[in-house]
Amino acid sequence: MAVVVFITAPSSTPLACEMTISKLVLASGSPRRRELLAQMGYQFEVVVPNVEERRAAAESPAQYVERLSRDKALAGAALVAAEAVVIGSDTIVVKDQQVLEKPRDFADAKRMLLKLSGSQHQVMTGVSVTCRGITHSVVVTTEVWFKTLSEQEIEAYWQSGEPCDKAGSYGIQGLGGRFVTRIEGSYHAVVGLPLYETDQLLHKF
Repeated sequence: MAVVVFITAPSSTPLACEMTISKLVLASGSPRRRELLAQMGYQFEVVVPNVEERRAAAESPAQYVERLSRDKALAGAALVAAEAVVIGSDTIVVKDQQVLEKPRDFADAKRMLLKLSGSQHQVMTGVSVTCRGITHSVVVTTEVWFKTLSEQEIEAYWQSGEPCDKAGSYGIQGLGGRFVTRIEGSYHAVVGLPLYETDQLLHKF
């Protein structure tokens, strides 16, 4: 498994001086999570573990996304030095307790976006941080409201390519942000990594 070194803020920054973590690793291939962790001022490396994303029948959406974040953190920890502090994260879109994953094709994306159209849904992001057998996790839930979408808007959005790798078939930080009328909660959690909650978990190590 390749390790991508991703250098961020210089170690002389006040934030870095406060931290006692000698090696920080982000177990995620998401460029959005890399950007958000860099925004927090951390130096870190990136690994991309292979974790199966399949919800168990008895799992609630919150339990599912927390487990996925934990599985990713632990899988990432297995790829790096024992002293590394590893962050795993996952984001899901939930409508009426149904988890909306990444779309398989246009028909699947259209189905999801029509389901979200003109209504309220939840975006849940799980974050887990692990080191030397100790793992702390949190799930952040944000309420999101969509405007009513036309089929023409949905088709044009699909043609942009943006929905293809997004849970729920949209990205709030991109063109999909035009569909969002308001949110209650963490914008950064919807993008993929809640800044405050992640920072609080890191300060446990």
